[in-house]
Amino acid sequence: MNLPETDLKTLQELEDTIRKAVKKINGTKENDICRYLPIPNGGYMHHFTMRKMKTEEPLALSALIDRYINKVERPTSVAPKPRAARGSRKRRGGINFSRSELEKLIDIANRLGEDEIINKLSPRKSLAAYRRDLIMSVKNNEVDEKLWKDYAQAVAEATDEDL
Repeated sequence: MNLPETDLKTLQELEDTIRKAVKKINGTKENDICRYLPIPNGGYMHHFTMRKMKTEEPLALSALIDRYINKVERPTSVAPKPRAARGSRKRRGGINFSRSELEKLIDIANRLGEDEIINKLSPRKSLAAYRRDLIMSVKNNEVDEKLWKDYAQAVAEATDEDL
């Protein structure tokens, strides 16, 4: 790939600008300057974005580096973009049980014969797990009506989710 001389000059100037910026912020590598370059939608520039700008918009990147790092007496790092907390999409208001507490509740429901409660508290099996269990019961010449009902319900729920 042949680059015109002006493009080579621009890339060399950009490399010099980046080198000066890294030195000014006492960084060790090129990516360290990203934390000092703000972006329009909040936060600092991602290093992938900087790499892309380096090849596609070298003049704009050079201008940003000069504006926020090289031509400023004391460059300031940009606060990171606010992000949602981990687990923020979890359902609120539900009661969380430990595994042992859940097993105790299932055991109590078993003793009382409460199938609905057992179904709600029991972990969901995948369709493949139900199929595997059904095939094993057929091979063992056993009929497990509860297993068949659970499989039918899982299939119905899976088709409802697809709609």
